[in-house]
Amino acid sequence: MLHKIINLTVRDVRFPTSVEQHGSDAMHTDPDYSAAYVVLDTDRGLRGFGLTFTLGKGTEIVVCAVEALAALVVGKSLQEIVSDFRGFYRLLTSDGQMRWLGPEKGVTHLATAAVLNAVWDLWARSEGKDPEQIVSCIDFRYITDVLTEKEAVGETEDQMQKEGYPAYTTSCAWLGYPDQQLKQLCTDALKSGWTKFKVKVGADLEDDIRRCRLIRQMIGPNNTLMIDANQRWDVAEAISWVSRLSEFKPLWIEEPTSPDDILGHAAISKALAPLGIGVATGEQCHNRVMFKQFLQASALQFVQIDSCRLGSVNENLAVLLMAHKFQVPVCPHAGGVGLCELVQHLILFDYICVSASLDSRMCEYVDHLHKHFTSPVVIQDAHYMPPKDPGYSCEMLEASVQKHQYPEGDVWKLHMNK
Repeated sequence: MLHKIINLTVRDVRFPTSVEQHGSDAMHTDPDYSAAYVVLDTDRGLRGFGLTFTLGKGTEIVVCAVEALAALVVGKSLQEIVSDFRGFYRLLTSDGQMRWLGPEKGVTHLATAAVLNAVWDLWARSEGKDPEQIVSCIDFRYITDVLTEKEAVGETEDQMQKEGYPAYTTSCAWLGYPDQQLKQLCTDALKSGWTKFKVKVGADLEDDIRRCRLIRQMIGPNNTLMIDANQRWDVAEAISWVSRLSEFKPLWIEEPTSPDDILGHAAISKALAPLGIGVATGEQCHNRVMFKQFLQASALQFVQIDSCRLGSVNENLAVLLMAHKFQVPVCPHAGGVGLCELVQHLILFDYICVSASLDSRMCEYVDHLHKHFTSPVVIQDAHYMPPKDPGYSCEMLEASVQKHQYPEGDVWKLHMNK
């Protein structure tokens, strides 16, 4: 805990996933999965690793925002930070000049997440914690009214070690995939035990109907189907469009409209309830206050936290507790670069220490880029398995970082010369 942070470095790491249309949806047609990758060095040689996820262009802006926060981090000891973590969080989000760019939202909050993820990783490594216990470093006495009994915690922890946390796949049905690829990926996923599938929609209604029919035929009537519009529609359009897709029995429509339109989501939720379709959102919900209002307005039926959109564990913990209070299941957003590696810790904590239930709960999984991490996420029989290594699981292989650093990495030199 006496480790003093003596340096912060941040690098722009990008993967050309747009070449094969990985990650494509109605709003993001050519994403290059990327990250602002942060490394904290200490005077005792221990390092902390963190990141925030981006889609290519603009990563350099997040890098600049992280660099602007560096002076608030370098020189502090780990003990100084974690003894008043609330104060440290507010220091990063309430700088008198930077706050004008947008308090607790946008680029500044993405940068805050990257820095805080690295701090949490450093803290966990210093304690030698197993990842599923990373947030147990907190003194939870002030929230004991919402935590499960010790006996229940023990039972759920044992169950998680044996069975894992349910996952769903988005890898089969990116919007840019041709039908033959979609069919093959669904076939392979079914053989591997997947029972929950998400389909990207929102660009063309007739094509959505055709693709949803194809997916439903592939996975059968008893497996779970979700649809995701990535904010493409206005409120009335969302209600009309999803009503047309209701024959395929989707569990939810994800991000049907602007992520900032809380009352719009409430109107969509109310309209779709008779069809048995819930609303899921949160991956671009910038802070805990927005989640509070979404929950108060009954504007969502599935909470989708993101480990990089919010201010790391600090804010996600608040959202998990609010979701528990409102009895709304948490089904996190993941995928991208490192999101699965990060979010596995949050779902384990939610299950073991907060909800103690898997009812209507599952976590997104996207089968891309895990090979670039030193402790990649482990999926077994369509379930997240508890990680074993200390830390927050977002340390990348240095060779991968150098190869994919933008624009000087070998991958980008080759890509730009084509």
